[in-house]
Amino acid sequence: MAAKSKPFSIRISPATDKLIAAEARRTHRSKGAVIEGLAEEALRARTFPGIAFRGEDWDRRPWVIGTAFDVWQIVDAERDFDSVEAMAAEGNLSGRQIRLALAYHERFPDEIDEAITANRRPLAELATAYPFIDAHARSGR
Repeated sequence: MAAKSKPFSIRISPATDKLIAAEARRTHRSKGAVIEGLAEEALRARTFPGIAFRGEDWDRRPWVIGTAFDVWQIVDAERDFDSVEAMAAEGNLSGRQIRLALAYHERFPDEIDEAITANRRPLAELATAYPFIDAHARSGR
C-alpha cells in the first residue's frame, strides 16, 4: 500500500456530500477513497487534455477521447510502426491522439505496460484462469 499524505479537511456543499456518499455506498468504498479516486482522475485529465477514464470502479483505465481506444491499445499498436506519422497515415488516429497516448504512457509507464502485458497473456493461461470460456485458437481462415 502506498504511503498517504498528512490528513487535511475540506468543506463541501451538502449536495456534493450527498453525491459522494451515494458513490461510496454504490462502490463499497469510504468517502475519502471516492474523493481520492475522483481527484486523481480529474488531475490526470487536466494534465493530459484529451484523456478521460472509463470502466468499472475496479478497472478504471485511460482512453483517448474521440477514439474507441484505451491508451494502452494505442501505445501497443504504435510499437509496430516506424513513427507516429506512419501510424497516423495508416490508421484512423491523428498524430496528436497518438502523441497524447505516448505522453501519458511516458508519465505512467507501469500502468500502461501492465495493461499491455495482461492483454498478451497466452491462451492456455486465459483458459486456466477462465475455464468457463470456450476459447479456440485461430484456424488461419
